[in-house]
Amino acid sequence: MYRYRTHILFRLSVTACLVVASLAGAEFIFEEEVPIPMQDGTTLRANVARPAEEGQYPVILMRTPYGKPGKRSGDMKRYTEAGYVMVVQDCRGTGSSEGTWDPFAYDVQDGLDTQAWVGAQPWCNGSMGTAGGSYVGWTQWASAPGASPILKCAVPVVPFGEAFPGLAYYGGAFQLALLMGWGTAVGGVNLQPDQLQEFFRHLPLQTYGDQFEKPIPFLNDWIAHNTNDAYWRQRGIDGRYDEVRIPILNIGGWYDIFSKPVLDLVTQVRERSDNRLVRRNQFVIVGPWAHGVGKQKVGELDFGAEAQRDIGDLQFQWFEYWLKNRDTGVEDWPAYHLFIMGENHWRGEQEWPLARTQYTPMYLRGGGKANSSRGDGTLSPEPPTEEAADVFTYDPANPIPTAGGNNLVGAKAGPYDQSEVELRDDVLVYTGEVLAEDLEVTGPVTMVLYAASTALDTDFTAKLVDVHPDGKAFNLCDGILRARYRKGPEAAEPLTPGDVEKYEIDLWVTSNLFKAGHRVRVEISSSNFPRFDRNPNSGLPFGTDTQLHPATQTIYHTAQYPSHLLLPVIPR
Repeated sequence: MYRYRTHILFRLSVTACLVVASLAGAEFIFEEEVPIPMQDGTTLRANVARPAEEGQYPVILMRTPYGKPGKRSGDMKRYTEAGYVMVVQDCRGTGSSEGTWDPFAYDVQDGLDTQAWVGAQPWCNGSMGTAGGSYVGWTQWASAPGASPILKCAVPVVPFGEAFPGLAYYGGAFQLALLMGWGTAVGGVNLQPDQLQEFFRHLPLQTYGDQFEKPIPFLNDWIAHNTNDAYWRQRGIDGRYDEVRIPILNIGGWYDIFSKPVLDLVTQVRERSDNRLVRRNQFVIVGPWAHGVGKQKVGELDFGAEAQRDIGDLQFQWFEYWLKNRDTGVEDWPAYHLFIMGENHWRGEQEWPLARTQYTPMYLRGGGKANSSRGDGTLSPEPPTEEAADVFTYDPANPIPTAGGNNLVGAKAGPYDQSEVELRDDVLVYTGEVLAEDLEVTGPVTMVLYAASTALDTDFTAKLVDVHPDGKAFNLCDGILRARYRKGPEAAEPLTPGDVEKYEIDLWVTSNLFKAGHRVRVEISSSNFPRFDRNPNSGLPFGTDTQLHPATQTIYHTAQYPSHLLLPVIPR
């Protein structure tokens, strides 16, 4: 994640080396491969950069599986010049650190042990902040609950805090491209894009990690543990938001793989921390970005110059305030700094979801022929009475291709024209009237679907789309729900074929101004591949299927079964 690449596949036998580094005339002390003992006896190694003048300084810590920077790092020059020590450590089992590389498994305790070590060093003044993105954002959150008193603040960029619901499983479906694409790379297997697409179709999923010349056992573990059990709770902060006692600045994007977690983490601490000042000092910035933040153009859309942000500068201001007590205006920042797409403008808010939200239903309507954008499906504020149901066949051997969205590996990320996908008969398309005035949608989006299937288990998907006046249809957010989990993530229950069931599909979050002249659209189907694994429709235990079975899906929109999109509309 963030900057994923193959791990170093060998271990170095090294001792710490101290040198005086010079970059463009600025000198600092650089120590390589400094050993840091963990409480279980494992030694992790770090590179340490500190100002040339002896003394005590605040510390910036990064814990990464992607390889620690050398003495020519620009960040090390910047921070040592500004009077900081930088410590960048290889996570357990990566780089030159000892132990077994098992993603997420050891980061909670290893982070706490590293904090204690930093606090005991003669060059530490008793104050430390953490930095970094993606997995390095996770390592910050992992050891935020119950942290050492020396930890004063954090800047996690595109982070998550719970590996099961925020990373691996979403609506009961497995985030295949993300976990298996990233997992093979950090497991030491390099695949070309076409090879990766072929491997995504491997069955049974429970043996996914065995198909490479170098087996990757943790890929199979991720399939074997398909509920939020003790395995995953070890690989997350396990809901311990009340134990977070530091100011945190989260930075994320509406098209990032962690768009919802980046908001939820801050909101949870604001609601649950046992420290009033900490609750107040949780901040989040969400731009129109995918996993690479700060950009103006994302996917096929240009969001204007205002979308560009210097993330490094924001991070520096945060550390100057919390670690050096310098007034950089941080406490004047809004708690939630949100980019409103479409309008292409930043706006500050004080809570999430916004208190003034008007949750507005838009009902599926039509005459039973909503298949594809050529069909008769409409979206209306008026509920249906008696209307013919829409029917499509979901064939997992020919799934709906992922066309943009919240992706990282194996599929494009960001907004893309959905016109080609919407030509398929196994995609139901419902489109609203041309808007006479602007409509802002900011917040969590939900699809309430009444549907029946011929299968014992299947998936239902929904995608919110902004249709521009030229006919191009750009995705905003989407979701999926595995039918066996329709009554909750801990209540797996097979379907009775033909029975109508209610599905509440979480489409995660967005902020978009549907401009006058645009139209609101929702797509309904049963797959989004390879972002999510294909449901084989068999009802067998997850990961065991070797065959795929088509299913007939029926979507209802009547007075009794009023399927609708629930939009968080913001009055303007």
